[in-house]
Order: sequence, then C-alpha cells, then structure tokens
Amino acid sequence: MTRLAIYPGSFDPPTLGHIDIIGRAANVFDELIVAVGHNAEKHPFLDPVDRVAALRECIKDIKNVKVEQFTGLLVDFARRHDCRMLVRGMRVVSDFEYEFRVASANRVMAPEIETVFLTTRDEYSFLASSVVREIATLGGDYSPFVPAPVFERIKAKLAK
Repeated sequence: MTRLAIYPGSFDPPTLGHIDIIGRAANVFDELIVAVGHNAEKHPFLDPVDRVAALRECIKDIKNVKVEQFTGLLVDFARRHDCRMLVRGMRVVSDFEYEFRVASANRVMAPEIETVFLTTRDEYSFLASSVVREIATLGGDYSPFVPAPVFERIKAKLAK
C-alpha cells in the first residue's frame, strides 16, 4: 500500500518554509500532494494558477510530489484522492491552537483521516506568507524568504 499524504495550504505566496516542509514530508511518505487551496471569496495576493506554477517549479526535482489546486473542503479533496493523511507545518505555539482546531474539525467530518504535524526548522520559525506579502508590498527585499520562481512571480505582480 502506498503511503499518500496531502500538504494543504493557501501558499500565498509559497515560502522557503513551505518548501522545507514539502521536502521533509516527501522523505516520510511515498507520495505527497501539495494542495493549493482557493477560496473565491478571498482576494489572493498571487493568483492560484501562479502559486501552483511556482510550486511546481520549486519541487520539480522531487519525484514523489505533485501540486494540485482545490476548492471546497479539504476532507472532500482527500477522500477523492483516497488519502488518509494530512501534513501540516507548525512554526510557533500560536500555530498549534489553530491547527489543533482544524485537525479536530476534520476528524469529526472524516474520522478516517489523520493529521501529522511537522515542526519548522529554526531558521523559518518567524516566516509566514503574510510577512513576505508585507515586505514585498512595502518595497522591502523579500528575496531571502522565497524560492527564485516565487520571487519572480511576486516581482511581476508588483510591476503591474
């Protein structure tokens, strides 16, 4: 039986912390789907198509990882893929409260699906997509926080 996991998120924009979690999860599971969530009611910084394309470029050398976009409930997406394992990254203690609530709600809706938490590496403990968005929109240097394909997409967006 293949061990399949899904690493969901908005990835708006993808950061080096996200790429680190993807690489580490790819070492634990036989297959990993990076699921880029899209909520039509929100106004994303980067278009979901750009986030998917950037992530695909970032992980192109990791053979057991693919990137897909999804809408709706994560548990429904997981069931469509016959997946019983979700991966979530945690940076700091405040992440635990949110992630615990989400994992608990998912467990009520889909008791067959488990959530596994990977803690971030120390060098990424402060890093969040919101930090990158703020630095970028205020004209700061966001290059130390994102992979090159993401940097280029943010740069193109800000040039518009």
